[in-house]
Amino acid sequence: MTGFLIAAVALVALALLLLLPPLLRRRAPVAETSRAAINAGIYRDQLAELERDFAAGSLTQVDYEEGRRELQRRLLEDAGGSEAAAAQAQPARKSALLIGLALPLAGALLYLALGNVAGLSPEQAAPKITSKEIENMVAALAARLEQNPGDAKGWTMLARSYKAMERYEDAVRAFEKAGALVNEDPGLLTSYAETLAISAGGSLRGRPSELIAQALKLDPAFPDALFLAGAAAHERKDYAAVVDNWERLLKQLPPDSEDAASLAASIESARAQAQQQSAGKPAAGKAQ
Repeated sequence: MTGFLIAAVALVALALLLLLPPLLRRRAPVAETSRAAINAGIYRDQLAELERDFAAGSLTQVDYEEGRRELQRRLLEDAGGSEAAAAQAQPARKSALLIGLALPLAGALLYLALGNVAGLSPEQAAPKITSKEIENMVAALAARLEQNPGDAKGWTMLARSYKAMERYEDAVRAFEKAGALVNEDPGLLTSYAETLAISAGGSLRGRPSELIAQALKLDPAFPDALFLAGAAAHERKDYAAVVDNWERLLKQLPPDSEDAASLAASIESARAQAQQQSAGKPAAGKAQ
């Protein structure tokens, strides 16, 4: 953003360099060009600029029409009047001073009115979307899918949106309508399984575990599926399976990360429980 500010200051300085010297010099007699012709050229430029702003969306239809009428009125007034050209014009020092002060100020005010002031700050550069705007977008997507129920990608997008909004039952229904697309993607299968589990009170038994197994069949190293597979094994107290799944996941994490350290501690706890289970089992062939 510093580069933008430097460029803006340089452009203003260049504009002043081009505009001020002619105003500060004594002007030669001008007989070849009438004031009406000069004004007509100016108004044409202003009209073109007005049309550009309207096309860019900076002006409403009402403001555009009002501005256009004002330019036409001024052009007609100047064309109808007559004014003798001065034989020797004096240096326009007041005009030069006015332009020198007004041009930078006008540019700053215009940017404040139409520009992205927050963009000058890097931490404010990202646009902020309100929760209400997100809800409206999700509602619009849901309405569109009701008219086009065969859009599988749309249903998965809606499902993920509902999940992020913690509308888990709606997310489950959206996943179900996505059909075969979910069954072919380990990420979608894992997300579906997690959503089902949350909507069922947190248990991964039954259908969620089936979806996790299906995801690992498609991609045996898929991280989210490995984590949930370990969690499901922990729920059914199969600690050996916990260790197996989470050790495969641990290999994919950065060794020095907090996640790796936390997961390693969980693996050690599961391993200890697995050893206790093994020690508590009776030897083969002995009476039960």
